Amino acid sequence: MDLAAAVVPAVEPAVDNTAEIDHREMDLNGAGNPLRHDRRHLIAFVTDTGSEQVLRASLSDMLPEPPDIRRGGIRAAHVAMLKTTSPRILVVDISGEEHALKALADLATVVEPDVCVLVIGEHEGMEFYREITRGLGAADYLPKPLARDLVTRHFGGFVMGRAPSSTSAMGGRVLAVTGVRGGCGASSIATNLAWHFGVTLRHHTVLVDPDLYRGNAAFLLNLPPGDGLVAALESPLRIDTLLAERAAQPAAERLHVLAGESSVGSLPVYATGAAETLINALRKRYNFIILDVPFAPVPLYRDLLALAHQQVLVMEPSLVSLRDVLRFNAVSTAQGGTPPLIVLNRLGIPGGLTRRQVEDGLKRKVDLVLPDLPRQLRGAANLGEPAVVAIAPYRKVISELSRAVAGAGLLDSLAASAPPEPAAKRKSWFRSGKTK
Repeated sequence: MDLAAAVVPAVEPAVDNTAEIDHREMDLNGAGNPLRHDRRHLIAFVTDTGSEQVLRASLSDMLPEPPDIRRGGIRAAHVAMLKTTSPRILVVDISGEEHALKALADLATVVEPDVCVLVIGEHEGMEFYREITRGLGAADYLPKPLARDLVTRHFGGFVMGRAPSSTSAMGGRVLAVTGVRGGCGASSIATNLAWHFGVTLRHHTVLVDPDLYRGNAAFLLNLPPGDGLVAALESPLRIDTLLAERAAQPAAERLHVLAGESSVGSLPVYATGAAETLINALRKRYNFIILDVPFAPVPLYRDLLALAHQQVLVMEPSLVSLRDVLRFNAVSTAQGGTPPLIVLNRLGIPGGLTRRQVEDGLKRKVDLVLPDLPRQLRGAANLGEPAVVAIAPYRKVISELSRAVAGAGLLDSLAASAPPEPAAKRKSWFRSGKTK
């Protein structure tokens, strides 16, 4: 189901793991995918002994391992999922929770998108059942007291992987950040937006840099690009959720980077449909997929932009940037897509246009403005440190951008639990994504 800072922790040198994946064609809906070694099959949170006993007796024979059943309700599940890898199936007890629907929506922001959530509780009635399963996207709901035959009948199919799948309507949210010209700062904005989602707000996030010649998203986080993206674009039949995850490099616990590097003079191979296959696989694993897509007539870039739920255009205060934004907007309007957000970067650069001049030329307001911070941004890039860690003005605008592209309601649910923002002197399940 679709469940919708700190200094970078030390990570080991990246290793290309794509060779470990079997070359057979995998079921792209996930049915043929091997289970990740770090993922438990089922974790349950229950508030009473009787329910625990029924669940254990009903589900033990269906699982390849003993069920992990813990004492606690929906709040305990939320705290635990902040700190651990999401299981394939999560059973949560909403008994005694005054705001059960909000608590379930909050849980969606800290688990992986493909988690199957089964709910138990004291509420009865068809209206509540529909709200949980159709409104929030939980797989099923059973009222207490639980009975063994009911648990087996309603939950057993999900536990054994035989329940109908609805993954086509689920998945993480895809956001594309594009600089209308080289040097506009789009890669820095995309990288810091991904850091904010993955580290500050603890969403499962992947940053994808498809520029195989000049991409620097991995560099900005002090990571090697790896070879996984090149392999995925060449052989889309090999792509599944597991391969996509292994090809990405870990920048933090809930932030990965998927990038690549081709030798100068070589022509990268891009198989038709590879972008869509890759994004579909990533949406099953991550809540947010941030694409750092250059503005160029390249088939790969065009396909990625078409798959994005929201596009962000980054421009400088210059006449050429103004011209290119107008050109991009004309194409977007003709295609009938969602209007892109416009970020005016480097405002105050010597010789640049004023904000009023830019907005007069665009005949609309820009959505967000970043000041010109050349020294601070160069220093952060040279250290491989996200600018949001040490530069307060930059952090503030990136936080505003995250709300604009993801919806304030989704992010507010994590505001209380997010780690505090660092001081400037420091160095260092449900429907979060929507189908178009």
